[in-house]
Amino acid sequence: MLVECLTPDFRGDLAAVRRSPVWVRRHVRDPRANSHQSLTRLKHAKKVKPTVLTKTSIMLGLGETDQQILHTLAELREAGVDCLTLGQYMQPTKRHLKVEEYVTPERFAHWEKVGNEMGFVYTASGPLVRSSYKAGERRTSSCTVMT
Repeated sequence: MLVECLTPDFRGDLAAVRRSPVWVRRHVRDPRANSHQSLTRLKHAKKVKPTVLTKTSIMLGLGETDQQILHTLAELREAGVDCLTLGQYMQPTKRHLKVEEYVTPERFAHWEKVGNEMGFVYTASGPLVRSSYKAGERRTSSCTVMT
């Protein structure tokens, strides 16, 4: 059986994290969350239940540099994140951040290779990849916290 829940990040409530296996996704649409909070939740989820598979998703195309992406991936591995998805950010409405760059399929392939080489159990990277990309094909049980 596969289970993937998309839930809020519990607004930093570690007791709530303890009650639910957690995946965290950085999210540019919600100013209440930040990367430090997401990493803290991921680390805590591993601490309270080391066997849970954790996952995060990164949207590219907001003007980030290769060095920033690499640094973020290193932070995620240090936090014990198991699975990673990288996708193209798309501006949902005019009120949201604008797309700075449309990342090429070759760059997405590059980041998938880098993720796999860094030791992520699963890395999916492409313009249409989202946090639950091909969830039915992975043999994992997990929950996702969106930040």
